Amino acid sequence: MVAEILLAIAVVIATAAEMLHARRCARVARLVFGPKGRPSWWAHAAPFLRIAAIGALTWGLATLYDLDPKVHEGATAKEGDAYRHVVLVLDVSPSMRLEDAGPEGDQSRSQRAADILESFFARVAIDEYRLSVIAVYSDARPVVVDATDIAVVRNILSDLPMHFAFNSGKTDLLSGLELAAKTAWPWEPRSTTLILVSDGDTVPATGMPTMPASVANVLVVGVGDPAKGTVLNGRASRQDVSTLRQIAIRLGGKYHNGNEKHLSSSLLKQITEATEDDALERLTKREYALLAIALGASVLALLPLLLHYFGSRWTPGVPIRGAGAPGASTRQTARGHRREETPRNRVPGPV
Repeated sequence: MVAEILLAIAVVIATAAEMLHARRCARVARLVFGPKGRPSWWAHAAPFLRIAAIGALTWGLATLYDLDPKVHEGATAKEGDAYRHVVLVLDVSPSMRLEDAGPEGDQSRSQRAADILESFFARVAIDEYRLSVIAVYSDARPVVVDATDIAVVRNILSDLPMHFAFNSGKTDLLSGLELAAKTAWPWEPRSTTLILVSDGDTVPATGMPTMPASVANVLVVGVGDPAKGTVLNGRASRQDVSTLRQIAIRLGGKYHNGNEKHLSSSLLKQITEATEDDALERLTKREYALLAIALGASVLALLPLLLHYFGSRWTPGVPIRGAGAPGASTRQTARGHRREETPRNRVPGPV
């Protein structure tokens, strides 16, 4: 509030000064601007530019004085919700240990999931993210929340038999999505990417959780052979493409078949850009104050030079138009122009 009061005071004083300056300039207008007594068309905006520049400079300096100092600490400058988030919902059911994934079909589905996520970590600025992992089988359980050490997540993905921590039963992907929504709920809007990695499951027609405002994008990655099933507990298990695509559509996200191909560069770009705010949205009051100071100081510094060289088209003296009469010479005026001298107008020198 102090900055706004000082801004109003500065504008009032600058306006009064410009009015007084305009009255004084009107008295000598013909002397300064020539017979017409008018400056260049753009020079009429000079008083308003000066008032705006003084106001911007005053507000910016007062705002910076009132704000707490900002400390830069290199890589640790981000704190709390300034980070972006990635929530991994990882299917750890026994079917994820079947070996029918990868380009050659010789990887387990969990190993293929680890390769895809490792590729994701290597191709994004992972230091700017906090990572959370939610394991899902018959229910969902958080493994790690807001981790900053990528080695912790890599250890989780290294084929740990986490299905032993759950009761046997059918895979319940919706419980993992519900826990992910609860985990991301308190975070900043559009700061989170949700990645679900699974070989599929039967999803009911109702009960899909609503993602909070913090989730900017949802990516569903399928692993496992989608065509040929592998027998597990007396039934054929394969990647359920239709179910995974249905989950992606219902969450407003994208589906990717990661059994043979990694995430494409275009898909990665969409994911990372979705969690980035617009440049104007990231500006704080400090940045606006610095911008106001820079603009105000620049206008006050450059305006006198522009007025001096381009403020008026009138220049005293007669410029040279060509060769003069025989015996004519030139004399330079006070403004740097030269005027012709002929025998008729030459001032006689001493005899």
